[in-house]
Amino acid sequence: MDLELSEEQAAVRELAASFTDREIAPHAAAWDRAESVDRAIIGRLGKLGFLGLTLPEEYGGSGGDHLAYCLVLEELGRGDSAVRGIVSVSLGLVAKSVNAFGTEEQKRHWLPRLTSGEALGCFALTEPGTGSDAANLTTRAVRESDGHWSLSGGKTFITNGTWADVALVFARTGEPGHRGITAFLVPTDLPGFTRTEIHGKLGLRGQATAELSFDGVRVPDGARLGEVGKGFTVAMAALAKGRMSVAAGCVGIARACLEAAVRYAGEREQFGVPIASHQLVQQLLAGIAVDVEAARLLTWKVADHIDRGLPFATESSVAKLFASEAAVRAANNALQVFGGYGFIDEYPVGKYLRDARVMTLYEGTSQIHQLLIGRALTGVNAF
Repeated sequence: MDLELSEEQAAVRELAASFTDREIAPHAAAWDRAESVDRAIIGRLGKLGFLGLTLPEEYGGSGGDHLAYCLVLEELGRGDSAVRGIVSVSLGLVAKSVNAFGTEEQKRHWLPRLTSGEALGCFALTEPGTGSDAANLTTRAVRESDGHWSLSGGKTFITNGTWADVALVFARTGEPGHRGITAFLVPTDLPGFTRTEIHGKLGLRGQATAELSFDGVRVPDGARLGEVGKGFTVAMAALAKGRMSVAAGCVGIARACLEAAVRYAGEREQFGVPIASHQLVQQLLAGIAVDVEAARLLTWKVADHIDRGLPFATESSVAKLFASEAAVRAANNALQVFGGYGFIDEYPVGKYLRDARVMTLYEGTSQIHQLLIGRALTGVNAF
């Protein structure tokens, strides 16, 4: 197995690192305090091709493989995980789903807009009463006599929700359970579609997270993504790759923690010497470094499996579980290195901890992934 990056992959990583250092990291604290990322960042992400990675050039994509995609998300996550989430959702969950399951008309209508940053997508699966139990969602889509569908219900914790131009909505169209769910591409400017931004989040404050409401929102049958009753398949396929995106972003958070802690430990003096010379501080730094390397390799394994056409769902769960928990450990260890100063938002580690904590919750909680991994190992359904 060759772990050396190709020239193209190295160039993409360098471009993403430079962009992050210039356009994201200097503003992350201000965006966090304001609870809003500068929306102009979307167009810049599109211009550099970051919103079209792995997608065909004929639809406006920038090509590349999934390892390059992970490299970009690691760098964005290092700068501000709120920005990483914009890409993970609009590209990773929405645009890739359109490419995988959409009609030619849907691809030509939506993909050039999504990859350029002209339009943004959100992934509307989670509901107030059905977080981990997505197969039992209650939002309904009823087919009317003219062939249109009427959507009613609500979603919550939807990343990009108030900014999105199109929502990939999962609604019940038939029997209870996962076989009765259908996916729809719903423009957010339709009558009956309302959204309310969620404020006061612990982390990812700069991200536009929203509650969505559908009150008889009518869409033509041409808005349906995939077959009737196959929406759960669309959702799970998207999330299997999406968990790799989260893992890559968590590697970025852990890396940011390591870099900040090493820098601070070299500057801060106690007992007449830099604290970097104290063995217990070195132990904290070593723990972060090991977690960064292990999480990165687990994430790269998922990308390698995808690019080679191998099964990757379990590997994705393993990477997401480990990397998200590792990011929390890294942030805790970094805060310990900073001591009391880590508790002040003048320094970045408090934000890293807040941002890392949600990674263990969304796109499958740590407990859900433990169940998925256990089921894959034993062949026994633990639900």
